[in-house]
Amino acid sequence: MKKAFHSIFAAILAGMAATGCTDEVQLGNAFLDKAPGGTTNLDSIFANSDYVNQLLTNIYSKQYYGLPYNQGKNQAASPYNGKLDALTDLYQMHWSSCKVWSSYYTGTFSAKEDPLISFSNDYVWEIVHLVSVMKENIDRCDGLSDKQKKYILAQAKALQASAYMTLLPHYGGLPIIDHTINDAAETVSDEYGERRVGERCTFEQTVDAIVKWCDEAKDDLYWAYNSTTDADASSRQTGRWTKAGVMALKAQVLWLAASPLYNSNEAYMDGTSEAEQKNLVWYGNYDQNRWKRALDAFEEFWEENRKNGDYYHLYQATTKTLDGYRLAYRRGYMFDDSPENIHWTKVASIFGSQSAYTWLMWNWDENGVRRTKNCPTLEYVEMFPWSDGKPFNHESDFKYKESYTADKDGSNWDVYTCLSGTYDRLFYTYKEIRGGFSKTYSRDPRLYENATVSGTLSTLALQSADQKASGNIMEMWVGGQNAGNCVKDPADNTLTESLTTTCPTGFGAYKYVLNRDEWWRDPNMHWNVLTIPDMILMYAECLAECGRLDDAITQVDLIRSRVGLKGIVSCNNALDLRNNKENLIEEILRERACELGQTNARYIDMIRRKRGDWMVKPLHGMATYRMIKNAQNQWVRRNSPWFGDDKNGGMAEPARFEYEFFELQQGRRVLWGKDPNSLEVKKWFMMPFPQDEINKGYGLIQNPGW
Repeated sequence: MKKAFHSIFAAILAGMAATGCTDEVQLGNAFLDKAPGGTTNLDSIFANSDYVNQLLTNIYSKQYYGLPYNQGKNQAASPYNGKLDALTDLYQMHWSSCKVWSSYYTGTFSAKEDPLISFSNDYVWEIVHLVSVMKENIDRCDGLSDKQKKYILAQAKALQASAYMTLLPHYGGLPIIDHTINDAAETVSDEYGERRVGERCTFEQTVDAIVKWCDEAKDDLYWAYNSTTDADASSRQTGRWTKAGVMALKAQVLWLAASPLYNSNEAYMDGTSEAEQKNLVWYGNYDQNRWKRALDAFEEFWEENRKNGDYYHLYQATTKTLDGYRLAYRRGYMFDDSPENIHWTKVASIFGSQSAYTWLMWNWDENGVRRTKNCPTLEYVEMFPWSDGKPFNHESDFKYKESYTADKDGSNWDVYTCLSGTYDRLFYTYKEIRGGFSKTYSRDPRLYENATVSGTLSTLALQSADQKASGNIMEMWVGGQNAGNCVKDPADNTLTESLTTTCPTGFGAYKYVLNRDEWWRDPNMHWNVLTIPDMILMYAECLAECGRLDDAITQVDLIRSRVGLKGIVSCNNALDLRNNKENLIEEILRERACELGQTNARYIDMIRRKRGDWMVKPLHGMATYRMIKNAQNQWVRRNSPWFGDDKNGGMAEPARFEYEFFELQQGRRVLWGKDPNSLEVKKWFMMPFPQDEINKGYGLIQNPGW
């Protein structure tokens, strides 16, 4: 039993990890057993301040990173597992060898497999162990001042709090390990009660432990690394935990904990499981004060940020154009020194081969692999409002055109148009002028940053000085140079929805991907852990839940105005948002989807708000057809590229399209069409602990339904 226990909780450093802050990691294998140049043990490490700082950097290197990048030990890293986003209604994975498809879409996943967020294989317990080693030994290092020791310990506590937060939404109550483990059979007695050292604590105790670590850390950390006179606060330290980071993390944890999955008078399953009865996956009741506690934590963060000159803030557009708005949105999350990024983690190994950084190498079209593509669904595209902020409405904004009959088998299908007069308006509006058309964006600028759609110029460089896109337009129509027959076969109009292609749903992946020409200074893409847009929208939800609807609306409008959208109330008169809390929260969730694509936010929202309806609704793609006038002045399809012969021959840029909707078939999810209130569906709100860990008998109790 001792050996089995230590396999999880007393893991010793087994090699240099792949993610971390900007410090260079210089330690190799078995650092805790043999310090560089030394021969024995911890004495060597804590006799040298450089070694202590290197140990801290190594703990940083084990933080969660959300973009699959290699086939390492940790689950999140492997492209053969996939992203949480692909389990929501926003994206569909089109690679059958990925666990998202083979286990989750099919519903065959069990506790014998490792979930996408792993209890045992995402370095959480390595972090916990090394933090305990640091706390118990740092006083032995005479080469560090008391201030430096407190600073290092504060970072270590922040790392432990963040590691627990990685697991909390998916597993609930966790074993609270706050010291190194000498014996698997030992018991502890502290504010969380007397228990075996590896036994699960309640959900409430786990939340409180994370909050405690954040509170203990904050006053010994810098608000930000902004090149102050203190060397430790230099901007070169970006990526380390800050006071802003732990205050934001505390607010996030309390926001999560106040959510309906955990804060409710009814268990999310049937209430009969041991985990539910012992309050391991929820509080056991509903308490409005939990929302107030979260709200207070957010307001403490904003007040401290104001005291520090609003150091963290939204990145604003300098030109009020589509490209200007797009770049402001993109630079906000892409720049590691962006004023939006409160905390991030980064891949240390550069991309350049498939084994080193598969997120980019398996996403970019020119590589021909495309296995990590999470293609947007029609449902996601329709969440983005019109450019004036008014909601997109599928029923009224798509107009029925006509029914086609296939020559091959006589089958019929309907197609639709989205016109402004004679020409299209779905993504751009077109005005006929001499020699062609003038074109204006028609949708929320964030749409063009979260999905590749027809008509968008191919390149908008991140460092663009003139903030103008260039290149050829993206041809996402059937037969176009980008889509080809990814969606439909141009010859007989049969659905193809081809795997590992550019746009099997009719839309291409874009956020966190871009293309080679748009990257410039940061090939080692960072993963955003805590950002200002996320903080604003979490805060808005807390305000709404506490009855301060007008204040919540003000926060949402901060997000919308950054991309030129009008206020949410004036654009949604029928929803009565100043009085209807449920409608306002629904709009906040939609805004979170539009603002926070590919960040795991939608998945977290889905489970914490118990949105089984998002899990069971069938999802759709859209085939686009380019239309031209024939010699008889009739609109007919042209299933071929515009770039090339048509463009060279003087034909104007395509400005009219037909659209055909289809239910996704590739990777069709087993939950689609199920009762969202059934136990079969609701068990997916929590992930299972590995059955082999349960069997070791050190105190894990399985989550309901698994």
